[in-house]
Amino acid sequence: MAGSRRSVGIVGVGSALPEKVITNGDLEKMVDTSNQWITTRTGIKERRIASPETATSDLALTAGRRAMERAGIEPEELDLILVATTTPDMAFPSTACIVQAGLGAYNAAAFDLEAACSGFLYGLAIGEQFISSGVYETVLIIGAEVLSKIVNWSDRNTCVLFGDGAGACVLRPVTAGKGILSHYLGADGRGVKLLQLPAGGSRLPASAATVEQGLHYIEMQGAEVFKFAVRIMGEASLEALRRAGLAREEVDLLVPHQANHRIIMAAAKRLGLTPEQVIVNLDRYGNMSAASIPVALEEAVSEGRIRDGDNVLLVGFGAGLTWGAAVLKWGL
Repeated sequence: MAGSRRSVGIVGVGSALPEKVITNGDLEKMVDTSNQWITTRTGIKERRIASPETATSDLALTAGRRAMERAGIEPEELDLILVATTTPDMAFPSTACIVQAGLGAYNAAAFDLEAACSGFLYGLAIGEQFISSGVYETVLIIGAEVLSKIVNWSDRNTCVLFGDGAGACVLRPVTAGKGILSHYLGADGRGVKLLQLPAGGSRLPASAATVEQGLHYIEMQGAEVFKFAVRIMGEASLEALRRAGLAREEVDLLVPHQANHRIIMAAAKRLGLTPEQVIVNLDRYGNMSAASIPVALEEAVSEGRIRDGDNVLLVGFGAGLTWGAAVLKWGL
């Protein structure tokens, strides 16, 4: 980020995960699948599932509070709250406004964005722009989902994949040369139908017919999404590194979207990274869409796997089709 623009970094992280766990063994009793089939094809062994009364804003609020506590930030210091989600509490108002009220952060602007599993990375880029340009000082970015409420639990191809959770980070100005070094966002709307929730919007408003046809559940063409993801994870990573002026060999840690173990390992191989340089937690949480990268990042920080000065690469893909990557030099 050249010129007079300020360096922006992550100064606090937090996460929130439901207590309930559904294992592959549990799914064996629900649909025609097996632990071996799920583990071999995805790497997922269990996932967290929100209670019926838990909404996306509940998880988002907890994750946001934890990130703020770690950053030493009070609610009145927030300038912007941005929630990335595909499962908002309702069509409107925004989940971010509900979170703002819960935090008591009434000085902050608040809005949602929807880029599916790439949402957190889109939010990170937006937050960085507001701070680097001098418009804001402190931004809270949250990725939160309760995908269990839009999953068809009789569809063995999709119900095994997804879980619920939330992750958050606080962005603020940091020392020059540290923080977010680059970001790269992209989309290809020609892939809209590869991964979608068909009904519930203005195209197919909710009706008895749409409910009867199961159009309020996730639909995915898995093979096509897999091929796209394997290609774009590597390409987006390399482009973000190019923009940051770094070589593959300079990456200390990869924090990828947690969708599929084979996709993650393909990206790691293209970057020349060892398994020890990659954060993987999808075996315990499944695909949490916009929440997966910030939750994985929070775990990496909590476990001491990220040190001051490390070059950290974040990369993901999602419905749309969308993708994003960011490179950070960790530290204040």
